[in-house]
Amino acid sequence: MTAVAASDRPTLTPSIPRQLLVDSGYVLLGLPLGVASFVVLIVGLSVSIGLVVTVIGLPILSGTLYAARGLADIERLRMAAVLRQPRVRPRYRLPETGASAWRRIFVPMRDAQSWLDLAHGIIRLVVALGTFVVTVVWWGVALAGSLYWAYDWALPRASGDGDQDLAQLLGLGDSTTARIGLHTALGVFFLITLPIVVRGCALLQASLAKALLTGVAEMRDRITVLEEQKRAAVSAEAAALRRLERDIHDGPQQRLVRLAMDLSRARMQLSDDPGAAGQTLDEAVAQTRDTLAELRALSRGIAPPILVDRGLPSALAAIAARGLIPIELQVDPQLGTRGGRLDPAVENTAYFVVSEALTNVAKHSRATEAMVSVVRQGDRLQVRVGDDGQGGAHLAKGHGLAGIADRVRAAGGELHVVSPAGGPTEIRAELPL
Repeated sequence: MTAVAASDRPTLTPSIPRQLLVDSGYVLLGLPLGVASFVVLIVGLSVSIGLVVTVIGLPILSGTLYAARGLADIERLRMAAVLRQPRVRPRYRLPETGASAWRRIFVPMRDAQSWLDLAHGIIRLVVALGTFVVTVVWWGVALAGSLYWAYDWALPRASGDGDQDLAQLLGLGDSTTARIGLHTALGVFFLITLPIVVRGCALLQASLAKALLTGVAEMRDRITVLEEQKRAAVSAEAAALRRLERDIHDGPQQRLVRLAMDLSRARMQLSDDPGAAGQTLDEAVAQTRDTLAELRALSRGIAPPILVDRGLPSALAAIAARGLIPIELQVDPQLGTRGGRLDPAVENTAYFVVSEALTNVAKHSRATEAMVSVVRQGDRLQVRVGDDGQGGAHLAKGHGLAGIADRVRAAGGELHVVSPAGGPTEIRAELPL
């Protein structure tokens, strides 16, 4: 059972009056819903327990759990606006295909979230009653007090010697000014504190709902995400090792074998044909230079020294300078300063994304120009690589973008590819900071 979010990002913070209306509606509607759920679930649970010794009790208990699930879905829909979070709904246990009627009856009983829904439907009435009373009292005093000046003239006055209003009890006298001033001051105080008190009542009610209705599901969903990140990290590491082994085998290793053969031939030629030996040694020197160049290229792909020493902007500028096509580079310069440097894991991942994406552009896109953008947006780093090529890029296994996706997922980020046939292509990675 994992959680399903209706949206990836939280909603924007509403204004105070709008949030006050949302919170008030949530609290005031919570009492009738709490009463209805309490009555339905208590009756269903009592009847099912009373008839549990018979066959009829089990279907009633199953139906009660399904009713609790429906009431819980209503609460999840309501509390999203209060908590300012995306709506989350757990994935409930489903019956197997072709399951018998009795197996279907037992499905909700084997689902832990169904029992949590039932517990919430019963317990919520206590919290809903308290928050309802506080909210109604605060609204009533705020409105009645702040508007007291408008209807003071219509209220009957105390005629007996022992009858005193609030202003007299506080020693303020029985004048109209004292009476209106006191009640207005109380109304203004309650009106000012109204958003805070109602917000607290709404959060109290919604927090109980979140703990029972989505807390376990979100925890399991987080565990699932961590497991996926672990698998992605293992897959990305294995792919990187395989590629490194292939590159070393196809490049420096072959050159070193040829270098050894050239040196052996030069040693044999040295006594008989010094001129040929000198030519062979020249070829060996060229092989040495080419091997060093390939090893440097491989080291840049693994952990380039410029990235460690000077930061991400300088490392990406070096990539753009080596590009086979013109590359427009837009990088926040603060990412290279001492105070703006990112976590090394984030820097390495961003560098890997840009490097691999530009390699794919050079090999497959037939593009004439490319664009790289790396900017910080809140608590995330957005990396974008685009080109004007032929398009058609996708994340299928066996393609270069699959390795990039695994690397980004291992870092806890997301990779999006927009590449219609005919182009252009944009690869966007969002990495958490």
